[in-house]
Amino acid sequence: MGCEKNRTVPPWLQGTLVRVGPGLFSVGETSYDHWFDGMSLLHSFTIKDGNVFYRSRFLRGDTYKANMEAKRIVISEMGTMAYPDSSKSIFSKFITFLNHTVPDFTDNCGNNIIRYGNNFYATSETNYIRKIDPITLETHDKVDYMKYLPVNIVTSHPHYDKEGNAYNMGTSIADKAKTKYILFKVPAEKEGMCMRLKIICTLPCRSVFSPSYYHSFGMTENFFIFIEQPLKLDILKMATAYMRGVNWASCIKYLPDDNTLIQLIDRRTKKVVHKFYTDAMVVHHLVNAYEEDGHAVLDVIAYCDNSLYDMFYLSKMKEGPESQGSKDTDFTSKYKRLVLPLSDKGAGTGENIVKLKHTTATAVKEKDGKILCHPEILCEGMITTKVGLIIGKFDAETKKMIEWSEESCLPSEPVFIPKPNAVEEDDGVVLTSVINLNPGKSFLLVLDAKSFKEVARSYVNTDLHMDMHGYFIPECS
Repeated sequence: MGCEKNRTVPPWLQGTLVRVGPGLFSVGETSYDHWFDGMSLLHSFTIKDGNVFYRSRFLRGDTYKANMEAKRIVISEMGTMAYPDSSKSIFSKFITFLNHTVPDFTDNCGNNIIRYGNNFYATSETNYIRKIDPITLETHDKVDYMKYLPVNIVTSHPHYDKEGNAYNMGTSIADKAKTKYILFKVPAEKEGMCMRLKIICTLPCRSVFSPSYYHSFGMTENFFIFIEQPLKLDILKMATAYMRGVNWASCIKYLPDDNTLIQLIDRRTKKVVHKFYTDAMVVHHLVNAYEEDGHAVLDVIAYCDNSLYDMFYLSKMKEGPESQGSKDTDFTSKYKRLVLPLSDKGAGTGENIVKLKHTTATAVKEKDGKILCHPEILCEGMITTKVGLIIGKFDAETKKMIEWSEESCLPSEPVFIPKPNAVEEDDGVVLTSVINLNPGKSFLLVLDAKSFKEVARSYVNTDLHMDMHGYFIPECS
């Protein structure tokens, strides 16, 4: 589908932005309970010679096909349990019960688009990913991580190095009486990458039946950074959730009295070389991670508990902002900076060993030798207004924010596209798809990454859906 062009798209901007998110929330007389659970909808914006072309298509995986064939929701999601109708036999109901005790998870991969080698996949956080054609948005093979690694849960936010190798993390639950976190590599050079997964290292879980939930991890020039937070999956409760008539998400527990463990894995030796502790927090997304003058700097968006997930139950979303409480409730985010010294040699008990001058973050050596970190709060608050959503660019040094917003507009996650041969870190553009609450007015927005001023917009002659994450594929890829 073509888009109505408005203003000039930079001539160097050539490629396809592929995005994914929930797009269908009812099948027959059944409905999903949580927004994250909706049937996965792919959509793309292809930019070529100043023109923009839009396409969308549902991800046609096994989950989609089973639901459509049954004309009802028959595959459970994290926030929605699917129960057989009353006409099913006792045997069928028993099989359904067994499938939920040791669940074969959904392949409704509606969280992100990832690249392994030359292939692109839709992914969520289960052991399944779905290969897609990023141009036609057709659904292809289902890949089961479990055939190559003993991982039940895998993040949807891998990292990539300069050679195109991908790195990701997954959780192996109660395998041979052990629960562990597995960091693995997907080589870039050939087809069939998932058959050549390489384990980099494994990390023990602090509790066999309560592994930490994590949505992302960090990578710097020399380290991988893993945050084991006190947001736990209660495996025993998850195994009995179906029988008890509750969803799997209700079995995630937050332990505010526990601490958060941050581990640094040396990319060369593949071993944990540093451990740090900080107060309890819930982190879904990392903002940035880098090294500076003998320190690793880790920026995160942190929450006080798991209220953010609860906020997206459809019943609460339909009630509107008033049902979510005031701006001081627990789903308010904080942009935290943690500074992790790479050496504590000669440091005394109680001494702050952070030596960077431009931060108030501290790391103190305690009597037992542990290093306790206190973050710098760079900013806080949700980016919302009474008329729509705001996207912003925050300067971590000056603490200033520049923003873009427009009445009745809901922008999606912004994606930075660097200009070819760029030297400065923000030389390029930011892309975001924008839902306009006025019908027929939604558009792809192009912002100058330095000034956050509008460069161009292309209107889409159809309604857009709010999505999760995506991937920009340059034309030369």
